[in-house]
Amino acid sequence: MSNNALYWLWLQNALGAGAELREAIEYFGGAKEIYSADEFALKFSGVFNPNQVAALSDKSLSKAEDIQSLCKLQGWQIIDFDDDEYPQRLAEIENPPAVLYVDGCLPRVDDNLYISIVGSRKASSYSVKAAEIMSRGVAEHGAVVVSGAALGVDSAAHNGAILCGGKTVAVLGCGFGVNYLMSNQPLRDAIKNNGALITEFPPFTPASKYTFPIRNRIISGISLAVLVVEAGVKSGSLITARYAAEQGREVFAIPCSIFEENFAGTNRLIEDGASLAINPLDLLYPFAERFGIDIGKVKSASQIYNSKPQREQANYNADKSAEYSFENNSESRSRRAKRQNAASTLMGNDLTVYNALSDELVHIDEIIQKTNLPTGSVLTSLTTLELMDLVESAGGKRYKLS
Repeated sequence: MSNNALYWLWLQNALGAGAELREAIEYFGGAKEIYSADEFALKFSGVFNPNQVAALSDKSLSKAEDIQSLCKLQGWQIIDFDDDEYPQRLAEIENPPAVLYVDGCLPRVDDNLYISIVGSRKASSYSVKAAEIMSRGVAEHGAVVVSGAALGVDSAAHNGAILCGGKTVAVLGCGFGVNYLMSNQPLRDAIKNNGALITEFPPFTPASKYTFPIRNRIISGISLAVLVVEAGVKSGSLITARYAAEQGREVFAIPCSIFEENFAGTNRLIEDGASLAINPLDLLYPFAERFGIDIGKVKSASQIYNSKPQREQANYNADKSAEYSFENNSESRSRRAKRQNAASTLMGNDLTVYNALSDELVHIDEIIQKTNLPTGSVLTSLTTLELMDLVESAGGKRYKLS
């Protein structure tokens, strides 16, 4: 946080997150200079519209001071545009944010290979697995995996990096302190412990259909490459891909079924010139020399598919391949969406137990160990989850997600 942090917070509050600041910064020099300008100077500049001039004429710093105090209390870092920690990579985009809020430890953006992996929230199992595998493959070689902490592809991308002990960053479409998508809270906690959550939105700003497109420019802005795993023709992931192309980033896409509309956007990207990505090496090769990556040691997607991640036992063997086939995409997507909608209502022990399960059978002793809950509480929650059709039981006290 620089000495001018209060002025950048004031400027962000006056104009709103996502406001176009490039011209104003170039004209006035910075937030403190804009704060010092009187109404005539603001109008004369021609940079601001009448509503913005009115907002900037209010010189009260009280709201900025409140945000600063709250962030200090909560342990949230403020990185303003004048801060030495502000990424140069982000400062150079057409519309840089005035302030970033950080929860966790953000790996230095300009010193690391950041790769974004984005896609549908209601993704097929094929796309979820592909995202995780590509994430593991690049994270194993030091790349920081960036996504949006949503369900589907985002979660798989973050999880892939975490499983192999890598770093990951989530760019949120809301402010800190908002109870958004509670079923994904354990993942956000894991991201914070293995990287950082970042947002442009002030604390307690709710998520909306307007906030996500705004944040997408940051996902691509801090990255050197963007991989789109699954996207329809009107997907938010295509907005991120468009920003990436405008910002001079590498754009990649995974080839998918030609028979499903949910993949039409991804395939269109390839048709329009996005690079094809079928292995992690495709993502890493353009940056290998710059970041000292030994390309001879990069595993193929099939090698990762058949291997176990460092942090968890996972059985991605050949008998599961049918689940991720093109033929089963519609069925698996529908099942996954139904499960995610039901899971979003879970709370307390039920949510804790649900998050300890996976698509593989897990013994109850392992669930108890993972959740650190009493046996009776785990059994009660498992019964509740079975009644909600979220969990299936098998012989030998083993359970898995439905």
